[in-house]
Amino acid sequence: MKTLQHHVLIFDDDCPLCEAYTSAFIKTKMLDANGREAYGEMSANTCALIDKDRARNEIALVNTKTGVVLYGIDSLMRVLAHAWPVFAPLFRWNFFRWLMKHVYAFISYNRKVIIPAVQKQNACVPDVNLFYRWAYIVFTWLFTSMVLSKYSVILNGVIPPSKFFREFMICGGQIVFQSVTLFFIAPKKRLDYLGNMMSISFAGALLLLMVLGIAKLGVSAGSVFYAAVFMAVASLMFIEHWRRMKVLQIHWLASVSWVVYRLLILSVILN
Repeated sequence: MKTLQHHVLIFDDDCPLCEAYTSAFIKTKMLDANGREAYGEMSANTCALIDKDRARNEIALVNTKTGVVLYGIDSLMRVLAHAWPVFAPLFRWNFFRWLMKHVYAFISYNRKVIIPAVQKQNACVPDVNLFYRWAYIVFTWLFTSMVLSKYSVILNGVIPPSKFFREFMICGGQIVFQSVTLFFIAPKKRLDYLGNMMSISFAGALLLLMVLGIAKLGVSAGSVFYAAVFMAVASLMFIEHWRRMKVLQIHWLASVSWVVYRLLILSVILN
């Protein structure tokens, strides 16, 4: 594995994923020991070379010898292709580059709603891209609906099994319900809120998916046990929702309405 020398990645140090993979580049010697700088702590020389607005959305790779700067997926592919030349032809394939460009943008533009952070001075906050934000909301909406419809099967006896379409409508109803709530209490933060809310739903669905995997292995614990697990996951989701509202500085009524909607739906299902 060859080290890419005389290059510096400008990363978002408030993003755990960015912190993790840039740190991995240093530890595996893909970049040298000085191969990364936090966006908010750039040297004057580096700052003069990059487009700071673009670097908030796409990680910048600066060639400190030539002054050439690459952004986004091009910067990551430059590091990886140097370390693993065997993959260079793949990285030059136009379709692969097009696909990875959209995957990268999907994650980068939504990274602050996947894992929010308290904004500080010179924070590396991406723009709100409507296409990728709604793509994220719809993706997590579909995924959560699928998992809940599957999980409802092992709840049979406590609540009736549900079909995908019903869970899809319930999840969609919450998006609408909370959108109306945010219209009154924090209209300018509505898209950030919806992204965070769906991140919570996605995380809850992942936990339930793990339980489903255990159930598929033949572990029979009964519907009451699985209902208790579901309630425990819902409780964790509420705690996380409350925490994120503090981070986003959104009124606690958003958490109350989130619970109210779920209680209304539960009462309809049980009756």
